[in-house]
Amino acid sequence: MPALTKEQVLPLVMTGASARSTHPAQANFKVGDVVKAKNINPITHTRLARYVRGKVGTVMRDQGVFGTPETMAHGKGECPQHVYSVAFPSTELWGPEAMRQDKVYIDLWDNHLEKVES
Repeated sequence: MPALTKEQVLPLVMTGASARSTHPAQANFKVGDVVKAKNINPITHTRLARYVRGKVGTVMRDQGVFGTPETMAHGKGECPQHVYSVAFPSTELWGPEAMRQDKVYIDLWDNHLEKVES
């Protein structure tokens, strides 16, 4: 995918754009699965927030298949994969002093997650 021209940016921002893909991709997780965000530190940009790396959460929703921002930004193609809404307990992210009833929901790509065996 080539870089956007200056003339393409404003219409795209004003009308919205989606990275949703029509290509098939295997879902590696399902609603209710306990997952761990991978603890990776790539030298390039990633959509995996640093504060959830290595933390455990629960898949709450499969958002569908989307192109992978990391590969598209570097001209490596869409590499479609499922995106999941994952709920992380606040105590998992910030320790026992956090509000126990609070959760943080983050959309994460399939390749950012690993299954936690019970």
